[in-house]
Amino acid sequence: MKNRSITKKTVVAALHVTAHIARQILVIRGQKVMIDADLAALYDVPTKRLNEQVKRNPGRFPGDFVFALTRAERDEVVANCDHLQRLKFSPTMPFAFTEHGALMAASVLNTPRAVGKVVEIKS
Repeated sequence: MKNRSITKKTVVAALHVTAHIARQILVIRGQKVMIDADLAALYDVPTKRLNEQVKRNPGRFPGDFVFALTRAERDEVVANCDHLQRLKFSPTMPFAFTEHGALMAASVLNTPRAVGKVVEIKS
């Protein structure tokens, strides 16, 4: 009986995490993406480090993996997503990562949390 309740708790926790991630997925330019700040939080690294790795590895991040938002796109994201208000006055435009870009970012970052997230996504 105890094992059954642990399984239910695990399932509930996994659904909660999945729902949280799903709320962070946006549709921009007709593609489902995550903004760099959300992806960095998911992988437990500073946004600056994530963007640094994208710039250092341009061959691993083609345009269909990651793209910089325009000012108008950033303003729309900030207006529609309360948790991204801190981007409103940012001097740099945020990056948007597609599914493939998010997986590539995890492999480039190579942190235990990022690798763990990739394993979760693939299973």
